[in-house]
Amino acid sequence: MDFELSEDHRLIKESFSRFCDERIIPNAEALDEAHEYPYALFRELGDLGFFGMRYPEEVGGTGMDLLALCLALREISRGSMSLAGCVAMQALMGTNFLYLLGNDDIKERLFKPALLGEKIGAICMTEPNAGSDLMGITTNAKKVDGGYLLNGQKMWVTAAPMADFFTVFAKAGPDNALTIFLVEKDFKGLHVGRAIDKMGVWALPTSEVAFSDCFVPDSHRLSREYGDGRDHLFTVLAEIRIITGAMGLGIGQAALDEAVKYAAERKQFGKPINSFQAIQLKLAEMATDLEAATHIVHYAAWLKISGKPHLQQAAMAKLFATEAAASICDKAARVLASYGFAMEYPVQRFLRDVRFTLIGGGTSEILKLTIAKGLYS
Repeated sequence: MDFELSEDHRLIKESFSRFCDERIIPNAEALDEAHEYPYALFRELGDLGFFGMRYPEEVGGTGMDLLALCLALREISRGSMSLAGCVAMQALMGTNFLYLLGNDDIKERLFKPALLGEKIGAICMTEPNAGSDLMGITTNAKKVDGGYLLNGQKMWVTAAPMADFFTVFAKAGPDNALTIFLVEKDFKGLHVGRAIDKMGVWALPTSEVAFSDCFVPDSHRLSREYGDGRDHLFTVLAEIRIITGAMGLGIGQAALDEAVKYAAERKQFGKPINSFQAIQLKLAEMATDLEAATHIVHYAAWLKISGKPHLQQAAMAKLFATEAAASICDKAARVLASYGFAMEYPVQRFLRDVRFTLIGGGTSEILKLTIAKGLYS
């Protein structure tokens, strides 16, 4: 692979880096403390074309690719993981199945406005007793005249309170197979439940969602056949893992930057602490981990856009990049010592928010099992 970015990719990175420095970082702390969805920045990113980056121009996208999305998302994550989580959901999981499987009406009313940030999409996969084991979901859809009755409960639904539509995975059909449905916010029987208090990503609302005899018309069964929902899920899962790795790169960069800056300014024993070998070793380890993580994420993205086998590398990229990010954030807090524990410095936020990347797209333990199985396939 040629690791040199194209001119288009370089411009994307520079554009979103400026947006991060000028619009996200100055507002990141206030966003989190307000515990509110970042509507203004969300819509600004819609104006920048972020949500349509991986979709073709003929459907309202910008015709870029997954690597471009990763570069942009890295910069957004450098500023705010809460905002990054909101917009990553919209740009991939929240809109992907509408683009692939939705009819013309769905694309016109929901998908195209979502690419502009005018409508918000959410995805409902995880359940109280089905997280890593997504095949174990119990939400079901019973066929009735003109559509389906959807029943079940979902957990950890990002942006549920403000979502205009939900992509829902449920069991349906004669074989009770995994099937994808589209539920709009005004459908009777849809209930957005309690918000889940979290240790981090405070501006990224996460809620329970329940379906009680929720009628879904035939036109909103996105899966063309019963059971092909599984194939669609595993196809997009690789992209989810790659972009989550990119989010790890962003918060890792933010933590490294803060540690480097602090170490140059903080003086002990009459000189800056970056002159002490113990601090230098930590900074070197952080920078090396970030560099290695960058290469593996970019490589996985390149494999995907080149049409090459990439499932194994996507799992590796997510595993390595997010674990590296968690380690970098921890070391940054150690460099700042007491101030790494103080709310007045952003490192405490990085340390809390980075946990988000370790969960989405599969835990590190599940990823290791996936990678190990791939060695024998």
